[in-house]
Amino acid sequence: MLSEIYRNEIKAQAPEALQLLETIAQIPSPSWHEEKRTEFCKKWLEDNGCEGVYVDDELNVIYPYCVTDDKPVVIFAAHTDVVFPDTERLHLKEDAQRVYCPGIYDDSVNLANVLLAARFVTQHQLKPKDCGILFVCDTCEEGMGNLVGIRKIFEAYAGRVKEFYTFDLIYGEVVDRAVGSGRFKVTARTEGGHSYLAFGHENAIQKMAAFIQELYRTQLPDGGKATYNIGTINGGTSVNTIAQECTVLCEYRADTGRGMRVMDRLFRRLFEKYGLEFEVIGMRPGENLNSAAKARRLEMIEQAERIIEEITGSRPERVSSSTDCNIPLSLGIPAICVGTCEGSGAHTREEYLEKSSLVPGRMIATELVLNYCKCN
Repeated sequence: MLSEIYRNEIKAQAPEALQLLETIAQIPSPSWHEEKRTEFCKKWLEDNGCEGVYVDDELNVIYPYCVTDDKPVVIFAAHTDVVFPDTERLHLKEDAQRVYCPGIYDDSVNLANVLLAARFVTQHQLKPKDCGILFVCDTCEEGMGNLVGIRKIFEAYAGRVKEFYTFDLIYGEVVDRAVGSGRFKVTARTEGGHSYLAFGHENAIQKMAAFIQELYRTQLPDGGKATYNIGTINGGTSVNTIAQECTVLCEYRADTGRGMRVMDRLFRRLFEKYGLEFEVIGMRPGENLNSAAKARRLEMIEQAERIIEEITGSRPERVSSSTDCNIPLSLGIPAICVGTCEGSGAHTREEYLEKSSLVPGRMIATELVLNYCKCN
């Protein structure tokens, strides 16, 4: 439990923490174009006494704290990207109760709390118990980023990661199961032609529509939850042209290994049946934990729940989701996702967080980190 001294320090720093959040939130950071946030996070850490901070090839900002070659590492991460394509400053507004900004809690506030937790242990010179700690601002978690940033981290630290935490979304939920996914770009091609003179020629849009219609009639596998979606559709030339080409982006998701396998076979069978070309554009693996790793993951979840309930007065709900945790969980490494605020409207322009949740959220993040330190 956080000491009264530490709690009072966090409360006293609330205005500074809000200013940091609002600065980060307005920095545009679409997946694959996160350079500005990367630069800001690295400089902020260095300006606040963190030594050895570096940026890797995927623009992850990494602060190795007390990391040595002879000890495992525990990672605390938050992603720098948002779902919005803006390359100019993101619009932020606030009132007495809320801060509004696209991406404000997915994942700007959680990113701010990773930075603040890194500064906290550094300034207090706290020593980890039996591991090093990596504080990571990782890239490409959203959309078509395909978890590129966190994949790179686990390549660089292969065999050394003991446990993993990602700060993402709200503290009313703790992710207790990874949702895997497969994403495809699918194309139908036909001869096409003039709508009147070549009437009867196969139409690529109709061909794609037949695939979509059958997909949406398909029964989903039992056990766990599985879903499918057609996200975008493009094709055709003009109103009086039989379409020669039609392309869709589609995906499946599942929260069990069996569900992932069944959905993958389903999609590929339908691609073949309708003579469609396809390209895999994203694959998020599901979890692959042995019994010991499952037991440790459960301990991490229960500990996070106790911390959140003690600080906020409410016990979080357990949910399944697709997050940066998918990569460590697929590698057999215990991992959980915890949020550090309350808010609503994720992935919309009206996204907001509750100001009253900022101090409790920072306390949650700090206490999770301090559980791995000797002086907490």
